[in-house]
Amino acid sequence: MTDLPEATQRKMGLVIDLDTCVGCHACVVSCKGWNTENYGAPLSDQDPYGADPSGTFLNRVHSYEVQPESGAAQLVHFPKSCLHCEDAPCVTVCPTGASYKRVEDGIVLVNESDCIGCGLCAWACPYGAREMDAAEGVMKKCTLCVDRIYNENLPEVDRVPACVRTCPAGARHFGDLGDPQSDVSRLVEARGGMDLMPEQGTKPVNKYLPPRPKDRTEPVGPGEIDILAPLLKPVAEEPRGFVGWLDKMLEKI
Repeated sequence: MTDLPEATQRKMGLVIDLDTCVGCHACVVSCKGWNTENYGAPLSDQDPYGADPSGTFLNRVHSYEVQPESGAAQLVHFPKSCLHCEDAPCVTVCPTGASYKRVEDGIVLVNESDCIGCGLCAWACPYGAREMDAAEGVMKKCTLCVDRIYNENLPEVDRVPACVRTCPAGARHFGDLGDPQSDVSRLVEARGGMDLMPEQGTKPVNKYLPPRPKDRTEPVGPGEIDILAPLLKPVAEEPRGFVGWLDKMLEKI
């Protein structure tokens, strides 16, 4: 079995804003693209254009409709990947030492040359964040794009995980969560960032920022409609250009 380090020099991880995520899956696509071409490549697909496609993804987005005790129902998009736990059970159950946690930054990785595909780490992970690559026969997982974040050949703005760099809504943040003065730590403090399933005792490094409640559930009143009316006024009284031509053609049908 593999031992965990007593402490790590840093705790690199993600902070994901559930209030901002729009469920566009851009992070899923960029993660798949980057990790199919670089570290740990390839991430295989089986029958991708057939009736029963499947494949290996290191990041997935799940969507849930949530009904709070009070207020309106909300659609919450929930990205999920490896949380790089401080007390990572996936590491301690590995019989070959293929799974390990780095001392220098706390990132949990898999040495694929030592992985025998036994699946014990997937059973031990309470978050379902590991995936067996059907083509390679080894376990795959989020690496926090370790080949990007330290790559001095890349512009500094690109030295973040691919999912963070791609997110159009700015819902994903990356940094050292072991430094209380880092941007990500301050964000967690300001927004009440939380652990996923803290009862498991794994001490995940990644944090989630909870979605804000809906502002209101009651319908808009007559007075408020009067306020909004100028904003709802059409830009043009008569359609022009292509839209005008199309309108005239449709009238003849």
